[in-house]
Amino acid sequence: MQQFGLSSSINTIYESFLYHSRQARIVLLHPNSRYRSVLVAKIVHSPDLNTFYYALGPDDLNVQSFLAGMAHDLANQHPTFGRHINMLPQEAWDDTDEHFELLLDTFARDVSELSDQRFYLILDEYDRSDTADDIQQFVEGLVMRLPDNCCIILNSRTLPRLPWVSLTARGYAVLLEDNHLLRTDFYSVERENSKLKLEVYALGPGFVLLDGTPIDTWEGHLPRLLFFFALDKSVITRSEICQAFWPELDIDQAVNVFHVTKRRLHKALDMDVLVHEEGYYRVNPEIAVYYDVMEFVTSLMDGRNEDHPDRIGSWQRAINLYRGPFLQGHFDKWIVSRRKDFSAGYLEALTHMANHWLSKGKREHALSLYQKALAEDVSREELHRQIMQLYVVLGRRSEAVAHYQRAVEAFQKDGASPSPELQATFDEVMS
Repeated sequence: MQQFGLSSSINTIYESFLYHSRQARIVLLHPNSRYRSVLVAKIVHSPDLNTFYYALGPDDLNVQSFLAGMAHDLANQHPTFGRHINMLPQEAWDDTDEHFELLLDTFARDVSELSDQRFYLILDEYDRSDTADDIQQFVEGLVMRLPDNCCIILNSRTLPRLPWVSLTARGYAVLLEDNHLLRTDFYSVERENSKLKLEVYALGPGFVLLDGTPIDTWEGHLPRLLFFFALDKSVITRSEICQAFWPELDIDQAVNVFHVTKRRLHKALDMDVLVHEEGYYRVNPEIAVYYDVMEFVTSLMDGRNEDHPDRIGSWQRAINLYRGPFLQGHFDKWIVSRRKDFSAGYLEALTHMANHWLSKGKREHALSLYQKALAEDVSREELHRQIMQLYVVLGRRSEAVAHYQRAVEAFQKDGASPSPELQATFDEVMS
């Protein structure tokens, strides 16, 4: 009877995995999951799934050994795997930092050729990479380059140092604790006895409130951005911070600037904001943080949930929370990357709300939302087509023509031209 109960539980967890991973590019089997390894075994041996498997070993201490190990093991599962990565010149391996993007693009090309069907790439014992910043960065970059038919599964005893919040906002990441989908507090930070309460708003210019009063004693923008950077992941390393903020400095200079910035951050909040434990920095658990980004992502997840009782309200909450691009006005590489993720979530919410109003016959409402989405990303051709078609339905054909002309001008500024689909929409308008 006990064996039957276990088998039933595993089947439930497996079905939950299949459901939630349908559109994901990366699935984390959360460290708190009781049946992580059992689920991995079931996935590997399922005749219905196309899977490739790699278990990190004790030698996977940097991206070079990680890629070499994967290329070897995956070649045994797919004979032509590695034909691109193995042809790279030796200098790419001698200086992986200098050729990091080349390694990423090349390896992603090999992965994309594993199958034309939906497939899963399992990275087991992923916690062996905990101390390897470059492996963490490589997997994050790989997720952004994966084809839509590929999904990475991470099985780890610890929480990988990936930006789970922004990846989830984009719809790429799913965190599963057995059959439970994590929707809030991805980083499992206990703050029950917090002494200090902060409100943090990163969607827009970015500001922090202490007891309802804005903090304006940062002594420059770096201490403030360091705080936002620390909120981005569960834990961060000093080298990770230095690489994000001062990549042009040698390590000793960067470390010195980091410590000065950290002292200014602590001075601004009058307490130790970043604490150092076991080689990692994290936000002091004695600080209770309301983070608008987390509520934004939770609202997106509720909107994506087909069984949620208030999907429309959830999409609207996400729209209301988005007061502007992530840390607007700053263009550090890590900020721009996160900004794209949150912007994609915002566009998703706007599109769903516009479609909702269209289904209710509220075309003007829908048009306004499509225009708002286009203001966020003028390159989205499907939005241009929707707007032009709506203008025609509303009897405003001349505005549809004018919109097409503005769209062509915008594309030409970026060195692009309208697609055949957009041209076809214009032809329909003219006819």
